[in-house]
Parts: sequence; C-alpha cells; structure tokens
Amino acid sequence: MASSTRCRGQAGSRAGRFAGRRIVVTGGSRGLGSEVVRLLLAEGARVATCARKTKSLADLHRWLDAGERLVTQSLDIAEPELLEQFVTSAATSFGGLDGVVACAGGARGRGITEATAEDWATTWALNAGHFARLVASATPHLRASGGGSIVVVSSISGWKPGPQAQYGASKAAQLHMVTSLARELGPHGIRVNAVSPGSMLIPGKRWDRMRQDDPVAYQQLAAEFPGRELVRPEEVADVIAFLLSDQARGVTGVNLPVDRGQNAPTPQGY
Repeated sequence: MASSTRCRGQAGSRAGRFAGRRIVVTGGSRGLGSEVVRLLLAEGARVATCARKTKSLADLHRWLDAGERLVTQSLDIAEPELLEQFVTSAATSFGGLDGVVACAGGARGRGITEATAEDWATTWALNAGHFARLVASATPHLRASGGGSIVVVSSISGWKPGPQAQYGASKAAQLHMVTSLARELGPHGIRVNAVSPGSMLIPGKRWDRMRQDDPVAYQQLAAEFPGRELVRPEEVADVIAFLLSDQARGVTGVNLPVDRGQNAPTPQGY
C-alpha cells in the first residue's frame, strides 16, 4: 500500500468538493492510484476502482475503511470487454457517473531491437487502448448525468525522450487523444484533461528500489530535478482532484505536468 506524508487510514465521510460525486478510477489499489482513491473518498465521493490483484484491492478496503462508498473489482484493463463491464457495473451501482480517472497503465519490453510486436501491442493496450475503451464506455453515463470530467494519467515520457520507445509513444498517444476528445465531448458537458507525472518516489517501486540498491544511479536521476527531489504521489493526486472538481470547470484539453521541473525521465539523461 502506498505511503503518504498525510494522515493515512480511514477515508472518512466528511463533505467536500466531491460530496455525492460518483467516480471511476482504474489502477487504484496501489501507488498513485490508491492516493487518488483515498483523496476522493476523503472529500465525499463514491469511488469504483479496479486492479489485477484481488489481495491489493482487499488491502485497499481495509486501509480506507470506506464501506459501501468504495467498490472494487479485480480485472485486467487490457481486456476491453472486462473494462467496459466494470464501468457499466459501477454506473449501475452508483446510479450514474460524474468522473473518470485512467490511472492504470504500464510497459513491456526493452529496446527497439529487442522489443517484440507483442511488447508494443501490450504496451499500447495498457495505455492508449485502455484509455480509449474507458472513455468510450463511460461517456454515455457521463452524458446522462449532465456531463463530467475525465482525467488520464499520462507521463512526461510522452514528450521527453527516454527508454523505451513503445512506452513513450503510447503516452504521447494519450496526450493527443485528450486534445481530440476534449473537442468531441465538450458539447456534452464533458471535460477531458491529462496529468503527466515526472518520476515518482513510491515506496517499493522502481525509483525507491534504485534509491536503496543503486544510490549512485539514484543521485543521477535526482540531478534531473532542479530541487533534487522526485515527485510525490500525493502531489499528483492533488492535481488530478483539481481537474475533476468544479474549480477546473473552465479547463479542458490540457496536459498538466507534475514533474518538479524534471529534465530527462531517466538517470541516463536522455
């Protein structure tokens, strides 16, 4: 379970920006996703989230203690039919939808001469494909609710070069989709935006393991940040929540980097 500088544990039930709102978050069991789910619940939302591992979702329930305001389902987002069924089930359970966060994603394969066609297809399905199907399945429910907000978690790798190409290409595709979908769905009162995190320091994840196992490489990565500190997941979650909220009602079709001014998204500096 992700750690945070904030108070952890129960999600609470106090009214806030999202009181009564119904929001779907993919990939919400750990890391950034769990921080997003925690923040939305703490501000009054009802949240449905999915992840591959049943145990991670059970741990999330225990951690947040949100009762019926949190609905979870184990599935692979790369399987479009399962993702669509999850969105439909969430909308039925909540009586509609007001927001969607595409937080899940991933990458597969190595460099261009080693990555297989399957590596490229899988990476595309996890990022661009998942986002496309999530938006397609959620849009009728958002329209029926009078509009809403869609946020995709992209990456600075979508425009800053770094390995591997298949990951960066799929993230760049998400950013293009945001600008296109914002225009397509705007007439229906639906806003579409992206948040692009820099390298995040998440306990147990890649950069945290590097910090412990290879401090020299970690310092090289930290040097890509003007303040020599990596991004915290709660910093990204705050921006996602802003874009979901009415405070951002005039914002659509944009990409907001949350990267602490990071240059290259890799210790190799490219």
